Amino acid sequence: MPNPTQSTSIALRVIPREQHTISRKDISANALRVLYRLREGGFDAYLVGGAVRDLLVGGHPKDFDVATSATPEEVKHLFRNCRLIGRRFRLAHVVFGREIIEVATFRANSDDGSGDRQVHDDGRLLRDNVYGSIEDDAVRRDFTANALYYTVEDFSVRDYVGGFEDVNNRVLKLIGDPETRYREDPVRMLRAIRFAAKLGFRIDEGTAEPIARLAPLLREAAPARLFEDCLKLFLSGHAEASFEGLERYGLLSALFPDTAAALAANRSGALRRMVIAGLRNTDARVRADEPVSPAFLFALLLWPAYCRALMALQSQGVHLTEAQRRAADRVTVHQLDSIALPRRFSLPMQEIWLMQARLSQARSGQRQRKRVMRTLSHPRFRAAFDFLILRQAASDDHADDVAFWRDAQQDPDNAIAMHPTEPDEAEGEGAAAPGRKRRRRRRKPAGHAESAAE
Repeated sequence: MPNPTQSTSIALRVIPREQHTISRKDISANALRVLYRLREGGFDAYLVGGAVRDLLVGGHPKDFDVATSATPEEVKHLFRNCRLIGRRFRLAHVVFGREIIEVATFRANSDDGSGDRQVHDDGRLLRDNVYGSIEDDAVRRDFTANALYYTVEDFSVRDYVGGFEDVNNRVLKLIGDPETRYREDPVRMLRAIRFAAKLGFRIDEGTAEPIARLAPLLREAAPARLFEDCLKLFLSGHAEASFEGLERYGLLSALFPDTAAALAANRSGALRRMVIAGLRNTDARVRADEPVSPAFLFALLLWPAYCRALMALQSQGVHLTEAQRRAADRVTVHQLDSIALPRRFSLPMQEIWLMQARLSQARSGQRQRKRVMRTLSHPRFRAAFDFLILRQAASDDHADDVAFWRDAQQDPDNAIAMHPTEPDEAEGEGAAAPGRKRRRRRRKPAGHAESAAE
Protein backbone atom coordinates (compact mmCIF):
# COMPACT_ATOMS: atom_id res chain seq x y z
CA MET A 1 0.00 0.00 0.00
CA PRO A 2 1.33 3.51 -0.83
CA ASN A 3 2.31 5.54 2.17
CA PRO A 4 0.10 8.69 2.31
CA THR A 5 2.54 10.44 4.60
CA GLN A 6 5.81 9.43 3.00
CA SER A 7 6.74 13.09 2.29
CA THR A 8 6.40 14.02 5.96
CA SER A 9 9.69 14.67 7.70
CA ILE A 10 10.02 13.20 11.17
CA ALA A 11 12.23 14.99 13.66
CA LEU A 12 11.57 14.57 17.37
CA ARG A 13 11.40 17.76 19.39
CA VAL A 14 11.00 17.47 23.15
CA ILE A 15 9.37 20.47 24.81
CA PRO A 16 10.31 20.36 28.51
CA ARG A 17 7.83 21.20 31.27
CA GLU A 18 9.09 24.75 31.74
CA GLN A 19 8.45 25.59 28.06
CA HIS A 20 4.77 24.63 27.81
CA THR A 21 1.61 25.41 29.75
CA ILE A 22 0.21 21.93 30.44
CA SER A 23 -0.29 21.13 34.11
CA ARG A 24 -1.38 17.81 35.63
CA LYS A 25 -4.07 19.61 37.63
CA ASP A 26 -5.87 20.33 34.34
CA ILE A 27 -5.81 16.67 33.28
CA SER A 28 -8.51 14.20 34.24
CA ALA A 29 -7.50 12.15 37.28
CA ASN A 30 -8.75 9.03 35.49
CA ALA A 31 -6.59 9.77 32.44
CA LEU A 32 -3.56 10.12 34.71
CA ARG A 33 -4.52 6.83 36.37
CA VAL A 34 -4.50 5.09 32.98
CA LEU A 35 -1.16 6.66 32.01
CA TYR A 36 0.55 5.58 35.22
CA ARG A 37 -0.92 2.05 35.13
CA LEU A 38 0.27 1.48 31.56
CA ARG A 39 3.76 2.69 32.40
CA GLU A 40 3.83 0.45 35.47
CA GLY A 41 2.86 -2.41 33.18
CA GLY A 42 5.97 -1.80 31.09
CA PHE A 43 4.33 0.05 28.19
CA ASP A 44 4.85 3.50 26.70
CA ALA A 45 1.81 5.73 27.25
CA TYR A 46 1.04 9.33 26.31
CA LEU A 47 -1.81 11.76 26.52
CA VAL A 48 -2.44 12.62 22.88
CA GLY A 49 -4.53 14.50 20.35
CA GLY A 50 -7.14 17.13 21.07
CA ALA A 51 -6.59 17.15 24.83
CA VAL A 52 -2.91 18.16 24.45
CA ARG A 53 -3.79 20.70 21.77
CA ASP A 54 -6.58 22.27 23.82
CA LEU A 55 -4.46 22.42 26.99
CA LEU A 56 -1.73 24.24 25.09
CA VAL A 57 -4.17 26.96 23.92
CA GLY A 58 -5.70 27.34 27.38
CA GLY A 59 -8.82 25.28 26.72
CA HIS A 60 -10.59 22.75 28.91
CA PRO A 61 -10.80 19.37 27.16
CA LYS A 62 -13.91 17.27 27.68
CA ASP A 63 -12.23 14.07 26.50
CA PHE A 64 -8.79 12.67 27.24
CA ASP A 65 -7.30 10.12 24.83
CA VAL A 66 -4.26 7.97 25.42
CA ALA A 67 -1.83 6.42 22.90
CA THR A 68 0.23 3.44 23.96
CA SER A 69 2.56 0.69 22.79
CA ALA A 70 0.19 -1.85 24.42
CA THR A 71 -2.20 -3.76 22.15
CA PRO A 72 -5.95 -3.51 22.88
CA GLU A 73 -5.85 -6.99 24.43
CA GLU A 74 -2.94 -5.99 26.69
CA VAL A 75 -4.81 -2.88 27.80
CA LYS A 76 -7.85 -5.01 28.63
CA HIS A 77 -5.65 -7.32 30.70
CA LEU A 78 -4.48 -4.36 32.80
CA PHE A 79 -7.91 -2.85 33.41
CA ARG A 80 -10.93 -4.82 34.59
CA ASN A 81 -13.10 -1.82 33.69
CA CYS A 82 -12.07 -2.00 30.02
CA ARG A 83 -14.03 -2.94 26.92
CA LEU A 84 -12.76 -3.30 23.35
CA ILE A 85 -14.68 -1.61 20.55
CA GLY A 86 -14.46 -0.91 16.83
CA ARG A 87 -13.63 -2.77 13.64
CA ARG A 88 -12.29 0.06 11.48
CA PHE A 89 -10.05 1.14 14.35
CA ARG A 90 -9.69 -1.29 17.23
CA LEU A 91 -9.77 0.69 20.49
CA ALA A 92 -9.87 0.11 24.23
CA HIS A 93 -12.31 2.07 26.39
CA VAL A 94 -11.43 2.25 30.06
CA VAL A 95 -14.65 3.15 31.89
CA PHE A 96 -14.74 5.20 35.09
CA GLY A 97 -18.43 5.75 35.80
CA ARG A 98 -19.60 8.34 33.24
CA GLU A 99 -16.07 9.11 32.02
CA ILE A 100 -14.42 7.01 29.32
CA ILE A 101 -10.71 7.16 28.61
CA GLU A 102 -10.07 6.04 25.04
CA VAL A 103 -6.82 4.11 24.62
CA ALA A 104 -5.41 3.50 21.13
CA THR A 105 -2.38 1.44 20.18
CA PHE A 106 0.35 3.18 18.13
CA ARG A 107 -0.55 2.64 14.49
CA ALA A 108 1.96 1.78 11.80
CA ASN A 109 2.64 4.04 8.86
CA SER A 110 2.59 1.21 6.30
CA ASP A 111 1.42 -2.38 6.03
CA ASP A 112 3.82 -5.20 5.21
CA GLY A 113 0.88 -7.54 4.67
CA SER A 114 0.85 -9.07 8.15
CA GLY A 115 -1.56 -6.56 9.67
CA ASP A 116 -5.24 -5.73 9.34
CA ARG A 117 -5.56 -2.84 6.89
CA GLN A 118 -8.07 -2.45 4.08
CA VAL A 119 -8.16 0.40 1.57
CA HIS A 120 -10.89 1.06 -1.00
CA ASP A 121 -9.94 1.54 -4.65
CA ASP A 122 -10.68 5.29 -4.35
CA GLY A 123 -8.21 5.65 -1.48
CA ARG A 124 -10.63 5.54 1.45
CA LEU A 125 -9.24 3.78 4.50
CA LEU A 126 -11.78 1.09 5.46
CA ARG A 127 -9.85 -0.55 8.28
CA ASP A 128 -6.54 0.23 9.97
CA ASN A 129 -5.34 -2.08 12.72
CA VAL A 130 -1.66 -2.30 11.88
CA TYR A 131 0.44 -1.40 14.91
CA GLY A 132 3.81 0.32 14.99
CA SER A 133 5.96 2.88 16.81
CA ILE A 134 5.15 6.32 18.20
CA GLU A 135 6.92 7.86 15.20
CA ASP A 136 4.63 5.88 12.87
CA ASP A 137 1.62 6.89 14.93
CA ALA A 138 2.49 10.58 14.77
CA VAL A 139 2.50 10.75 10.97
CA ARG A 140 -0.67 8.64 10.73
CA ARG A 141 -2.64 11.36 12.54
CA ASP A 142 -4.56 13.95 10.57
CA PHE A 143 -3.38 17.42 11.66
CA THR A 144 -0.06 18.46 13.12
CA ALA A 145 -1.87 20.10 16.04
CA ASN A 146 -3.33 16.69 16.92
CA ALA A 147 0.00 14.86 16.81
CA LEU A 148 1.44 16.04 20.12
CA TYR A 149 2.21 13.60 22.95
CA TYR A 150 2.34 14.47 26.66
CA THR A 151 4.13 12.06 28.97
CA VAL A 152 3.97 11.70 32.75
CA GLU A 153 7.51 10.33 32.68
CA ASP A 154 9.04 13.83 32.72
CA PHE A 155 5.93 15.97 31.93
CA SER A 156 7.31 16.96 28.55
CA VAL A 157 5.53 17.22 25.18
CA ARG A 158 6.86 15.15 22.28
CA ASP A 159 6.46 16.66 18.78
CA TYR A 160 7.41 14.74 15.63
CA VAL A 161 5.73 16.81 12.87
CA GLY A 162 5.97 20.47 13.90
CA GLY A 163 2.63 20.57 15.66
CA PHE A 164 3.86 22.57 18.66
CA GLU A 165 4.91 25.47 16.43
CA ASP A 166 1.64 25.27 14.45
CA VAL A 167 -0.40 25.46 17.66
CA ASN A 168 1.58 28.50 18.78
CA ASN A 169 0.99 30.09 15.35
CA ARG A 170 -2.69 29.06 15.46
CA VAL A 171 -2.58 27.34 12.08
CA LEU A 172 -4.25 24.05 11.11
CA LYS A 173 -2.11 21.93 8.82
CA LEU A 174 -2.61 18.41 7.50
CA ILE A 175 0.16 15.85 7.87
CA GLY A 176 1.25 14.54 4.47
CA ASP A 177 -0.26 15.24 1.06
CA PRO A 178 -3.67 16.96 1.64
CA GLU A 179 -5.47 15.44 -1.35
CA THR A 180 -4.33 11.93 -0.45
CA ARG A 181 -5.36 12.37 3.16
CA TYR A 182 -8.81 13.71 2.20
CA ARG A 183 -9.36 10.83 -0.19
CA GLU A 184 -8.30 8.46 2.55
CA ASP A 185 -11.05 9.89 4.80
CA PRO A 186 -13.27 12.65 3.31
CA VAL A 187 -14.66 13.54 6.74
CA ARG A 188 -11.28 15.11 7.48
CA MET A 189 -12.52 18.10 5.47
CA LEU A 190 -15.30 18.60 8.04
CA ARG A 191 -12.81 18.14 10.86
CA ALA A 192 -10.69 20.93 9.38
CA ILE A 193 -13.69 23.28 9.42
CA ARG A 194 -14.67 22.25 12.95
CA PHE A 195 -11.19 22.61 14.46
CA ALA A 196 -10.62 25.96 12.76
CA ALA A 197 -13.98 27.23 14.10
CA LYS A 198 -13.43 25.84 17.58
CA LEU A 199 -9.84 26.99 18.03
CA GLY A 200 -9.90 30.19 16.00
CA PHE A 201 -7.12 28.77 13.82
CA ARG A 202 -6.62 29.61 10.17
CA ILE A 203 -6.43 26.68 7.76
CA ASP A 204 -3.07 26.37 6.04
CA GLU A 205 -3.25 27.22 2.32
CA GLY A 206 -2.07 23.79 1.21
CA THR A 207 -4.56 22.12 3.52
CA ALA A 208 -7.43 24.32 2.32
CA GLU A 209 -6.76 24.23 -1.45
CA PRO A 210 -8.25 20.79 -2.33
CA ILE A 211 -11.36 21.05 -0.12
CA ALA A 212 -13.80 22.65 -2.57
CA ARG A 213 -12.58 20.39 -5.35
CA LEU A 214 -12.93 17.23 -3.26
CA ALA A 215 -16.20 18.20 -1.49
CA PRO A 216 -18.23 15.65 -3.56
CA LEU A 217 -16.27 12.88 -1.80
CA LEU A 218 -18.41 13.49 1.27
CA ARG A 219 -21.27 11.74 -0.53
CA GLU A 220 -19.26 8.53 -0.18
CA ALA A 221 -19.07 8.85 3.61
CA ALA A 222 -21.56 6.91 5.72
CA PRO A 223 -24.71 9.08 6.30
CA ALA A 224 -24.81 8.00 9.95
CA ARG A 225 -21.24 9.22 10.45
CA LEU A 226 -22.06 12.54 8.77
CA PHE A 227 -24.99 12.99 11.16
CA GLU A 228 -22.66 12.59 14.14
CA ASP A 229 -20.13 14.98 12.60
CA CYS A 230 -22.88 17.56 12.02
CA LEU A 231 -23.76 17.43 15.72
CA LYS A 232 -20.09 18.06 16.52
CA LEU A 233 -19.99 20.94 14.04
CA PHE A 234 -23.10 22.70 15.28
CA LEU A 235 -23.58 21.69 18.92
CA SER A 236 -20.12 22.41 20.31
CA GLY A 237 -20.52 26.16 20.78
CA HIS A 238 -19.08 27.23 17.40
CA ALA A 239 -22.04 26.68 15.07
CA GLU A 240 -21.95 30.09 13.41
CA ALA A 241 -18.24 29.91 12.58
CA SER A 242 -18.66 26.30 11.40
CA PHE A 243 -21.49 27.24 9.04
CA GLU A 244 -19.47 30.11 7.60
CA GLY A 245 -16.53 27.74 7.15
CA LEU A 246 -18.71 25.27 5.25
CA GLU A 247 -19.80 28.11 2.97
CA ARG A 248 -16.29 29.48 2.48
CA TYR A 249 -14.74 26.15 1.52
CA GLY A 250 -17.60 24.81 -0.62
CA LEU A 251 -18.79 22.07 1.72
CA LEU A 252 -22.30 23.36 2.43
CA SER A 253 -23.63 22.10 -0.90
CA ALA A 254 -22.17 18.65 -0.19
CA LEU A 255 -23.79 18.39 3.25
CA PHE A 256 -27.02 20.34 2.68
CA PRO A 257 -27.52 20.58 -1.10
CA ASP A 258 -31.14 21.80 -0.98
CA THR A 259 -30.32 24.43 1.63
CA ALA A 260 -27.32 25.70 -0.36
CA ALA A 261 -29.48 26.00 -3.50
CA ALA A 262 -32.21 27.84 -1.60
CA LEU A 263 -29.76 30.31 -0.06
CA ALA A 264 -28.22 31.01 -3.45
CA ALA A 265 -31.66 31.76 -4.89
CA ASN A 266 -32.81 33.98 -2.00
CA ARG A 267 -31.88 37.47 -3.20
CA SER A 268 -33.02 39.30 -0.05
CA GLY A 269 -30.71 37.25 2.16
CA ALA A 270 -33.48 36.86 4.75
CA LEU A 271 -33.12 33.07 4.87
CA ARG A 272 -29.40 33.23 5.53
CA ARG A 273 -29.89 35.92 8.18
CA MET A 274 -32.33 33.63 9.95
CA VAL A 275 -29.96 30.66 9.83
CA ILE A 276 -27.06 32.74 11.17
CA ALA A 277 -29.23 34.23 13.93
CA GLY A 278 -30.38 30.76 14.93
CA LEU A 279 -26.85 29.36 15.00
CA ARG A 280 -25.68 32.34 17.04
CA ASN A 281 -28.47 31.62 19.51
CA THR A 282 -27.44 27.96 19.56
CA ASP A 283 -23.88 28.96 20.46
CA ALA A 284 -25.20 31.13 23.31
CA ARG A 285 -27.26 28.24 24.69
CA VAL A 286 -24.29 25.87 24.54
CA ARG A 287 -22.09 28.39 26.36
CA ALA A 288 -24.81 28.78 29.02
CA ASP A 289 -24.98 24.97 29.35
CA GLU A 290 -28.61 25.00 28.19
CA PRO A 291 -30.05 22.12 26.14
CA VAL A 292 -30.16 22.32 22.36
CA SER A 293 -32.35 19.92 20.39
CA PRO A 294 -30.97 18.37 17.20
CA ALA A 295 -34.55 18.55 15.85
CA PHE A 296 -34.54 22.34 16.23
CA LEU A 297 -31.03 22.56 14.76
CA PHE A 298 -31.98 20.66 11.61
CA ALA A 299 -35.29 22.54 11.36
CA LEU A 300 -33.16 25.67 11.19
CA LEU A 301 -30.56 24.34 8.75
CA LEU A 302 -33.17 22.92 6.38
CA TRP A 303 -35.72 25.75 6.65
CA PRO A 304 -34.44 27.49 3.48
CA ALA A 305 -34.88 24.22 1.57
CA TYR A 306 -38.38 23.79 3.00
CA CYS A 307 -39.37 27.34 1.99
CA ARG A 308 -38.12 26.81 -1.54
CA ALA A 309 -39.92 23.48 -1.91
CA LEU A 310 -43.11 24.99 -0.53
CA MET A 311 -43.02 27.86 -3.03
CA ALA A 312 -42.42 25.43 -5.89
CA LEU A 313 -45.43 23.31 -4.92
CA GLN A 314 -47.69 26.33 -4.49
CA SER A 315 -46.66 27.62 -7.93
CA GLN A 316 -47.92 24.30 -9.28
CA GLY A 317 -51.33 24.96 -7.77
CA VAL A 318 -51.04 22.63 -4.78
CA HIS A 319 -53.26 23.69 -1.86
CA LEU A 320 -51.27 25.37 0.93
CA THR A 321 -51.85 22.76 3.62
CA GLU A 322 -51.03 19.89 1.29
CA ALA A 323 -48.02 21.79 -0.09
CA GLN A 324 -46.64 22.25 3.43
CA ARG A 325 -46.77 18.54 4.16
CA ARG A 326 -45.34 17.52 0.82
CA ALA A 327 -42.53 20.08 1.08
CA ALA A 328 -41.60 18.82 4.56
CA ASP A 329 -41.52 15.22 3.34
CA ARG A 330 -39.61 16.09 0.16
CA VAL A 331 -36.86 18.01 1.97
CA THR A 332 -36.48 15.32 4.62
CA VAL A 333 -36.21 12.49 2.09
CA HIS A 334 -33.69 14.39 -0.04
CA GLN A 335 -31.55 15.16 3.01
CA LEU A 336 -31.44 11.50 4.01
CA ASP A 337 -29.33 10.85 0.91
CA SER A 338 -26.40 12.61 2.59
CA ILE A 339 -27.14 12.70 6.33
CA ALA A 340 -28.94 9.93 8.22
CA LEU A 341 -31.33 12.06 10.25
CA PRO A 342 -33.10 9.73 12.74
CA ARG A 343 -36.90 9.81 12.84
CA ARG A 344 -36.82 10.88 16.48
CA PHE A 345 -35.43 14.18 15.17
CA SER A 346 -36.92 14.41 11.67
CA LEU A 347 -40.54 14.11 12.85
CA PRO A 348 -40.28 16.91 15.47
CA MET A 349 -38.41 18.96 12.85
CA GLN A 350 -41.36 18.67 10.49
CA GLU A 351 -43.79 19.54 13.29
CA ILE A 352 -41.86 22.75 13.97
CA TRP A 353 -42.21 23.68 10.29
CA LEU A 354 -45.89 22.81 10.01
CA MET A 355 -46.76 24.72 13.18
CA GLN A 356 -45.43 27.93 11.65
CA ALA A 357 -48.64 28.27 9.62
CA ARG A 358 -50.76 27.92 12.77
CA LEU A 359 -48.70 30.49 14.63
CA SER A 360 -48.70 32.93 11.72
CA GLN A 361 -52.43 32.95 10.97
CA ALA A 362 -54.06 36.03 12.48
CA ARG A 363 -57.57 35.42 11.18
CA SER A 364 -60.31 35.54 13.79
CA GLY A 365 -61.11 31.87 13.26
CA GLN A 366 -57.56 30.91 14.13
CA ARG A 367 -57.60 32.90 17.37
CA GLN A 368 -60.67 31.35 18.86
CA ARG A 369 -60.00 30.30 22.42
CA LYS A 370 -60.36 26.58 21.69
CA ARG A 371 -57.79 26.68 18.91
CA VAL A 372 -55.42 28.87 20.88
CA MET A 373 -55.50 26.50 23.87
CA ARG A 374 -54.98 23.51 21.61
CA THR A 375 -51.94 25.16 20.02
CA LEU A 376 -50.48 26.12 23.39
CA SER A 377 -50.77 22.53 24.60
CA HIS A 378 -48.98 21.10 21.55
CA PRO A 379 -45.74 19.34 22.64
CA ARG A 380 -43.81 21.21 19.98
CA PHE A 381 -45.29 24.65 20.73
CA ARG A 382 -42.32 26.11 22.57
CA ALA A 383 -39.84 25.08 19.88
CA ALA A 384 -42.16 26.36 17.15
CA PHE A 385 -42.60 29.67 18.96
CA ASP A 386 -38.85 30.10 19.34
CA PHE A 387 -38.57 29.36 15.62
CA LEU A 388 -41.18 32.03 14.86
CA ILE A 389 -39.13 34.55 16.86
CA LEU A 390 -36.12 33.79 14.64
CA ARG A 391 -38.22 34.29 11.53
CA GLN A 392 -39.49 37.62 12.84
CA ALA A 393 -36.01 38.84 13.72
CA ALA A 394 -34.65 37.96 10.27
CA SER A 395 -37.45 39.45 8.18
CA ASP A 396 -39.11 42.12 10.39
CA ASP A 397 -42.35 40.27 9.77
CA HIS A 398 -44.66 38.31 12.13
CA ALA A 399 -44.25 40.90 14.91
CA ASP A 400 -47.96 40.71 15.76
CA ASP A 401 -47.89 36.92 15.79
CA VAL A 402 -44.91 36.86 18.15
CA ALA A 403 -46.57 39.40 20.46
CA PHE A 404 -49.86 37.48 20.46
CA TRP A 405 -48.35 34.09 21.32
CA ARG A 406 -46.05 35.60 23.92
CA ASP A 407 -49.07 37.14 25.63
CA ALA A 408 -51.17 34.02 25.13
CA GLN A 409 -48.73 31.99 27.19
CA GLN A 410 -49.48 34.29 30.13
CA ASP A 411 -53.22 34.96 29.64
CA PRO A 412 -54.91 33.47 26.56
CA ASP A 413 -58.23 35.28 27.03
CA ASN A 414 -56.61 38.67 27.43
CA ALA A 415 -54.34 38.04 24.43
CA ILE A 416 -57.33 37.23 22.23
CA ALA A 417 -59.10 40.39 23.40
CA MET A 418 -56.08 42.68 23.09
CA HIS A 419 -54.76 41.60 19.67
CA PRO A 420 -57.01 42.50 16.74
CA THR A 421 -57.28 39.91 14.00
CA GLU A 422 -57.74 39.99 10.30
CA PRO A 423 -61.25 39.07 9.12
CA ASP A 424 -62.12 35.57 8.06
CA GLU A 425 -62.65 35.00 4.39
CA ALA A 426 -66.42 35.03 5.04
CA GLU A 427 -66.11 38.49 6.62
CA GLY A 428 -64.09 40.08 3.79
CA GLU A 429 -65.16 41.23 0.39
CA GLY A 430 -67.59 38.38 0.02
CA ALA A 431 -69.40 39.04 3.32
CA ALA A 432 -73.15 39.48 3.33
CA ALA A 433 -74.57 43.02 3.31
CA PRO A 434 -75.84 44.49 6.64
CA GLY A 435 -79.28 43.29 7.56
CA ARG A 436 -79.05 40.31 5.27
CA LYS A 437 -79.03 36.90 6.84
CA ARG A 438 -75.69 35.14 6.41
CA ARG A 439 -75.65 31.57 5.20
CA ARG A 440 -74.36 29.09 7.69
CA ARG A 441 -71.01 27.66 6.64
CA ARG A 442 -70.95 23.93 6.14
CA ARG A 443 -68.86 21.96 8.61
CA LYS A 444 -65.86 20.41 6.90
CA PRO A 445 -65.86 16.61 7.11
CA ALA A 446 -63.30 14.84 9.27
CA GLY A 447 -60.03 14.25 7.45
CA HIS A 448 -60.10 17.58 5.58
CA ALA A 449 -56.67 19.09 5.08
CA GLU A 450 -57.30 21.92 7.57
CA SER A 451 -58.41 19.49 10.25
CA ALA A 452 -55.43 17.26 9.58
CA ALA A 453 -53.09 20.21 9.98
CA GLU A 454 -54.40 20.75 13.46
